[in-house]
Amino acid sequence: MITLVTGGSGSGKSAYAEEVLTGFGDFPRIYIATMYPFDEESKKRIERHRKMRAEKNFNTIECYTGLRNLELPEGCCVLLECMSNLVANEMFQEDGAKDDTVPEILEGISEIEKQAKELVIVTNEIFSDGIDYDEETKRYQSYLGKINQELAKRAKAVAEVVYGIPVERKNQKGVIREKKNGTEK
Repeated sequence: MITLVTGGSGSGKSAYAEEVLTGFGDFPRIYIATMYPFDEESKKRIERHRKMRAEKNFNTIECYTGLRNLELPEGCCVLLECMSNLVANEMFQEDGAKDDTVPEILEGISEIEKQAKELVIVTNEIFSDGIDYDEETKRYQSYLGKINQELAKRAKAVAEVVYGIPVERKNQKGVIREKKNGTEK
């Protein structure tokens, strides 16, 4: 079952996605990290996310391209972070899928779904800034948009995190639970 978590940069979506995943129970937890450490800023972000996962019993797998090739333990719960990085990797890295990025990633998601009890996917909302970008960036946005739309269709639950507050967009199985005054409702 897929849960899709989206939001802008710094919205709190990563922390929320971890909360959703750990709420599924005490199953083996796999964190699929897609951010390629190409500069100091990305290395700092990776370190910040590792600290967020500390003591939550995640087994981290670095996967920059070729998601469909992963073999995961049966019955695990998977957190895939983040779709926007994976799209860029598949488009621009030497071993990436290039023009076949969309089908490559969707096939990879299907393979993970077959192996995992639960799959929480983090993605970014990058479409509302109103800026006119160059053709390559527009192609990236197009690919990410197509993938996000398909994942939202497949997902049983979709939440957008705004200023640290999850806003439920779709919830077919009671996956997303609101918290009010520290208690679930």
